[in-house]
This record gives sequence, C-alpha cells and structure tokens, in this order.
Amino acid sequence: MSFLSQTLARVKPSPTIAITNRARELAAEGRDIISLSAGEPDFDTPAHIREAAKAAIDAGHTRYTAVDGIPELKKAICAKFKRENGLDYTPAQVTVGTGGKQILYNALMATLNPGDEVIIPAPYWVSYPDMVLLAGGTPVAVETEMQNGYRLTPEQLEAAITDKTKWVILNSPSNPTGAGYTREHLQGLADVLLRHPDVWVLADDIYEHLVFDDFKFWTIAQVEPKLKDRVLTMNGVSKAYAMTGWRIGYGAAPEILIKAMSKLQSQSTSNPSSISQYAALAALEGPQDYIAESRAVFERRRNLVVAGLRDCPGITCPKPEGAFYVYPSIHHLIGKTSAGGTLIADDEAFATALLNETGVAVVFGAAFGLSPCFRISYATSDEILADACARIKGFCEGLK
Repeated sequence: MSFLSQTLARVKPSPTIAITNRARELAAEGRDIISLSAGEPDFDTPAHIREAAKAAIDAGHTRYTAVDGIPELKKAICAKFKRENGLDYTPAQVTVGTGGKQILYNALMATLNPGDEVIIPAPYWVSYPDMVLLAGGTPVAVETEMQNGYRLTPEQLEAAITDKTKWVILNSPSNPTGAGYTREHLQGLADVLLRHPDVWVLADDIYEHLVFDDFKFWTIAQVEPKLKDRVLTMNGVSKAYAMTGWRIGYGAAPEILIKAMSKLQSQSTSNPSSISQYAALAALEGPQDYIAESRAVFERRRNLVVAGLRDCPGITCPKPEGAFYVYPSIHHLIGKTSAGGTLIADDEAFATALLNETGVAVVFGAAFGLSPCFRISYATSDEILADACARIKGFCEGLK
C-alpha cells in the first residue's frame, strides 16, 4: 500500500515555481541569471497599506477572525464590486481567502464530483487543471489561437460543453498571454452559456486593473446580468496593489456557493491573516493613485518587450491587452540547433537551452497547455528587460 495519496499522484508541481527555483539555484552558484518566470509585481506595497497593517498590530487585531473575512473587509469588497463593476453583492455573498488561489480551490473542491468537467481555455494559468484534478474533476482544455487573440470563441465553448460540464474558467486579462476579453467577446460567450443553465462560470479577474491602451475591462456577470446567479467573480489585492505576499483574495457569488466554500475553509486554513485583512481593507478603501502609476510602468515595459522580441529572428510576439506577460510563438525555431548544441525539439528544450546558454529564465509553453511558445513576465526593470531581450535575440541569431 502506497503511503501517499492517489489524488496527489494526479497533479504535478507548479512549473513556474520550479523554473523560478532553478534560476535562484543558478544565481546562487554565481551565474548571471535574469529570471522572467515569476508573476509578481516588483514594486513595494504602497505606504498607506503598510501603515494600516502596523496600526492593526498596534490595535491588537492579531486574533482569529470570522472564517471567511472580517465584516469591514467584506463590506469594502461589496463597495468595490459596485463602484468598479456595477455589481450588487451583500456581505453574505462574499468570501475572503488566503490568496486568489484559495478562492478558486475552495470553489472547485466544494462543487466538483468525479466525472464533472471544467472547461479551461488554453493557454491557461498552470494551476487551473491541477486544482480541478485535486477536486476529483476532469479538466477540459480548449486550445485557443493566436489569430483570435488567444481568446475562447463562442463556437469553441459550445463544442466543449457536455452534460458533464459544471464550470468554465475565464481569466481576463490572462495569465499567461495577457489577452483581454472585450464586452463583445464576453457577450458572445454569455449567449452560449444562457443556453446551458447548468454550467457555472468562474471569472478570474485578478489582473483587472492592469489593462493598457484604450482597452476597457469587463467581467461576465456585469456584461450579462442573467448569468450572475451562476458566476463566481474572483479578485484580490496581490497584483493591483503589489501585495502578493500578503495572501488575500476574495470572491463573490450566490450565497449557496459562498456558504459551501466557507464550510470547506473552516476545516482547512480557517481565516486569512488578520493583519493582511486590515491591509487589504486599506487597499480597497484608501487612495487608488498607485494603480494608475503602476499600470503606466507596466504598459511601457510591455511595449519594450514586445518590440525587443519582434526583433528576434523566428519569434512571433502578439501585443497583449493587459497583465504583465507576453506569450510569443517559436514555431519557426523548432528543429533548429542552438550554438551550444541543443536541438530545439519543443518549447521546453528552447527554455532549457536559453537558460543554460544565456542565463535568461522563461517558462515553456507546454506548462500552460499550448505550444510551441514561452511566457515572459515583464514585472522587472526596464534595464533588465532590455538586457534579457538582447540575450534572447543573440540566442535566436545563433540557431542553425
């Protein structure tokens, strides 16, 4: 009898974390490494949020809280949804978790039974399929196309839905592509979902505030109110306010789902950090200037990286609408050999050779369910990004 759970055998460790750790190991050995694998803003958490956390400690807010969030934070989340998305929720329809990942995990664990299917547009955030598998469900990846902006089409959604479909996951702007769904795109998907009343929607809006140019963010419950009673709208403070380590995510949905998620959380982690909750309260209720300032920086970096990668022979790089990633194709490089003698048989071989020969760490596309591509996170300085693009260009020029 195996000591470890059979459920655990269904999943794999996060490839992004594995590559980030490998880059750290090489750097510790003295290598000149540029890691573009982690999806984390490189800015400090705004000062007023840090001060709020200190004040919470001094005020004695260091004990257990309600399992799924303090009332003040739930009220602020309701106000955020109303103010920014035109969505009306009550505190009983809101849950707060230890990061957005826990919100997603709780929802899937609370609803999936063996055989239930979850439609996941590919490329996808690496954790989606594995969370579905852990919950006993079946991930159904639907490959999107670059010419469609890496967006799921209504026709693809219709074709993927079966009598076993319980959820469809929509992430806009997307990790890993940065692709954003316009109101028209979402309405097209909503029209399909209205014909399938048993399918729920998990809207992962964590990159909501990181959109560029004239792109306007919409979430599906906002676009089609008739779907609101079967949508979980998930968000958090990690990306918008540079609070990744604070671990606060939140979601809003019909009360039946929120109660089920709270029940699950009560027997797993219990409440999120009390200090982090008060910091998140300050983030949502305090000055919002930081968002526009950081968005401008990320837009400049996006332009720098897209231009740099488009200058690399054999790489095709679309221009994303948001987040802080690009997802270029290396279709024209497959079959070539690097200057160091590595055959570029697939995107994993490309990423491995790139790290070994140039010190640039990226994540290969197979990890996100769509090849041959790779993901770059441009959440680092302009100087580092320019250096990385120059190294990638030199690597591509050396391929034969």
